[in-house]
Amino acid sequence: MQSHYPERFERELGCTERDWLRWLPSAIGVLPYQLHEGRASVSFETGALSLSWRERQPLRIALVRMPRLEVEFVFVGLSEVQRHAFMRRFDLHMQRGGG
Repeated sequence: MQSHYPERFERELGCTERDWLRWLPSAIGVLPYQLHEGRASVSFETGALSLSWRERQPLRIALVRMPRLEVEFVFVGLSEVQRHAFMRRFDLHMQRGGG
């Protein structure tokens, strides 16, 4: 989790679009949202979040192949505190790890 989330930023995730779409509803929570091909709109009481994504070529390291999804986040009408609160939940739900 970051300490600051600007109004607009991009991330590269190590997942497929199918994974992303499966995880997205729980990461958004109870907020209303609309899904479109390659994008989603999330509604807040005072603003909105626009998400758009596209699959990239998988990352290859020796014999390992990792999927990549480029995601753009664009917040409109939300304060830094609101962005941080949303992204805290979002990041916790999207976090994957092992070990």
